[in-house]
Amino acid sequence: MSTVLETEEHQALRAAVAALGKRYGRDYMDTVVREGAQTRELWAEAAKLGYLGVNLPEEYGGGGGGMAELSIVLEELGAAGSPLLMMIVSPAICGTVIARFGTGEQKRQWLPGLADGSLTMAFGITEPDAGSNSHRITTTARRDGGTADADWLLTGRKVFVSGVDTADATLIVGRTQDARSGSLKPCLFIVPRDAPGFRRSPIDMELHAPEKQFELVLDDVRLPADALVGDEDAGLLQLFAGLNPERIMTAAFGIGMGRFALGRAVEYARTRQVWKAPIGSHQAIAHPLATAHIDLELARLMMQKAARLYDRGDDAGAGEAANMAKYAAGEACVKAVDQAVHTLGGNGLTREYGLASLITASRVARIAPVSREMVLNYVSHQSLGLPKSY
Repeated sequence: MSTVLETEEHQALRAAVAALGKRYGRDYMDTVVREGAQTRELWAEAAKLGYLGVNLPEEYGGGGGGMAELSIVLEELGAAGSPLLMMIVSPAICGTVIARFGTGEQKRQWLPGLADGSLTMAFGITEPDAGSNSHRITTTARRDGGTADADWLLTGRKVFVSGVDTADATLIVGRTQDARSGSLKPCLFIVPRDAPGFRRSPIDMELHAPEKQFELVLDDVRLPADALVGDEDAGLLQLFAGLNPERIMTAAFGIGMGRFALGRAVEYARTRQVWKAPIGSHQAIAHPLATAHIDLELARLMMQKAARLYDRGDDAGAGEAANMAKYAAGEACVKAVDQAVHTLGGNGLTREYGLASLITASRVARIAPVSREMVLNYVSHQSLGLPKSY
């Protein structure tokens, strides 16, 4: 893929991460999944090289960069066949929220560990009865007393929480009652993994990945006053400060996966010969692969735009671009994987070529963290000014 629009530093980062990914690759990821293990070796080496915390502040051990740099890391690992899904959650969502809105103590407690990979944090927002409607979130927090230093009691349920079994804590989106209006407002809480009343159960998924999905139950989980991240009245701003990086990184995840699949298909089409010439010389094979390449390039351009807007502090502009990038990358990823499988024919469904499992995995970028239909709602309402249907 072309890198002429990137700085020399970004090109060097891309090359270095690509080299790391090549040392692990799809075989490593397949082995980890087959053995029910975790990607500890790759996570540790990426952390040691400074890649996991490249977006976090230098004063807390990070690289001082932003989403532009972190998205490069995830994309290149994905293109090598070994993406780290928890990069979306731990440094991108949770690290960004704490870096921007956390108290001094929260930053000192969490950011160095998130930057060097020794600590990880999960993120819980989706609820079984709320789906894409975040206004229906029913996880609530109430003060156990009337003072500002009183404990919080957190009650509710969350679903599809990635990696909570290995995370040291989970950043939970809950709601507190506004004393003035009586309405509920979103707030973010850091919940330690061993907090009493905080229970998890695995969700049986057809998706084969090292990171497992969980349902969480919070039954009057008692948290200290300082478990609240930032200002109680700024929860919505803090929430979207985390969701935009999530969309940007999901785009990187999808682009990387699409590149991996396309690379396998191009290599096969270049060498596979059934009649007198390689099958890649036939337009019925070549043109769909070329289309997939174009779509991935276009998605990457929008992802880069979103990352730069976010890193410049333009949250509104980044919101639009991040949603578009996530949509474009999800579509490009699915189409690239599908075309790769069809290019290989029966071989595309074998374990040897490592593409069949991506048929399911590629759909993640279409569905999570928000469906493509909800992205289209956002664009039609926010970008085009069309009226809502709900």
